[in-house]
Amino acid sequence: MLVAVLADGMGGHAGGAKASRTVCVNFLGAFAKEAAPVRERLRTGMTTANHAVGQEAEADHSLNGMGSTLVGAAFGSDGLEWVSVGDSPLYLWRRGEIALLNEDHSLAPLLDELARAGRITPEQARTDSRRHMLRSAVTGDEIELVDLAKHPLELFGGDHIVLASDGIHTLDQTEIARIVAAYAQDGPRAIAAALVRSVENLRDPHQDNCTVVVVRVDDAAAPPPPVEIG
Repeated sequence: MLVAVLADGMGGHAGGAKASRTVCVNFLGAFAKEAAPVRERLRTGMTTANHAVGQEAEADHSLNGMGSTLVGAAFGSDGLEWVSVGDSPLYLWRRGEIALLNEDHSLAPLLDELARAGRITPEQARTDSRRHMLRSAVTGDEIELVDLAKHPLELFGGDHIVLASDGIHTLDQTEIARIVAAYAQDGPRAIAAALVRSVENLRDPHQDNCTVVVVRVDDAAAPPPPVEIG
């Protein structure tokens, strides 16, 4: 089984780096030790990482306020399962189409909903300083919002899974799909580098940092269906 994890730290440079490293190490360690269904291993990895962040902050008061997002993805014989906290997105790219698999626990979806309802303009929603404020994060406290896959998502040869920090939101999903398609023949590392480069080239003043992990599925049990996430 392959496990991929991405954590986007917060709490200043030192605190953010410490939090993201703590989350990744403890999530992977707990997942590997657990002998249970994948869904439970993902949950255990998350709770272990959360507890570890709390312990680090308690041991060093200069780290108070540190925390991290988390998106962990497990690739097994039954398909893809995941757990996520925060606003780090998890995408499925398939045959030129892309879909967001996990929930966004920032204020961005709420602001976008206000824009759709006509209560604010799309520009106000996009530039609101509260847009990246998290409604849930790995901080050592009780986690209020968790997205845990209810069942495995079947994968097919040629599928690409993209884990990213919220900086990738500078690109719309159509552009992300185009970049994956353009670099698919060059491999996952080339795709990740191209996505980060595209974000940086936009020089958006509201842009956050961007980290990307890409996993490609090589084996196909059957021709893949179109992307349809419900």
